[in-house]
Amino acid sequence: MMDASPLFASLVLAWSAYFIAVVSPGPATLAISGTAMGHGRRQALALANGVLTGSLIWAVLAGTGMAAVVTKLAYGLVALKIVGGCYLLYLAVKSFRAAMRRDAPEMAPALTGTPNLGAFYRRGLLIHLTNPKAIFAWVSLASIGLPKDAGQGTIALFIGAAGIIGFLTFNTLALVFSAGAAVRAYRKGRRAIEGTMAVLFTLAGFKLLTTRL
Repeated sequence: MMDASPLFASLVLAWSAYFIAVVSPGPATLAISGTAMGHGRRQALALANGVLTGSLIWAVLAGTGMAAVVTKLAYGLVALKIVGGCYLLYLAVKSFRAAMRRDAPEMAPALTGTPNLGAFYRRGLLIHLTNPKAIFAWVSLASIGLPKDAGQGTIALFIGAAGIIGFLTFNTLALVFSAGAAVRAYRKGRRAIEGTMAVLFTLAGFKLLTTRL
């Protein structure tokens, strides 16, 4: 029978590492904050939960051992890396075009009309699913938190708690950056903020395309 104390300590360590990874600056947090300030709360929440869904998909694959199989498919990972890098460059172009606009886009239609939340959800999902580094991250987390003989209950606990951490963190980011103070700051420095996001998305895209897996 497995000793619960070492197991729980390993799970806590894995969850802590996941939380640090979630709050660390990266394409997902950049997209959530930019969407929150530039488009509104509902759009940011939709994107945040798209990112969360992608994270949970990799979590399930890692928890069931399938992610380790995926990491061995070299050609598939290379294709995923190319798609992910190109998608980040596409987001960079969108941010650059927004920065070049002299007139600030109105947020009223997004807030009062019927926003295309599905498009923002898919954007968040793609950001995470096309990032092969997320696969390796989850494989590492699973190796930390799950023993080789982990039962279904332990795997479910590992994934469920990670899901709660991700849900609270991603959605909190969306709420914080869609608050009035953040939106006002965005409107004042919109072009500089969008320009910075364009640069960061470009760097992230090129880094993903050029890094060896």
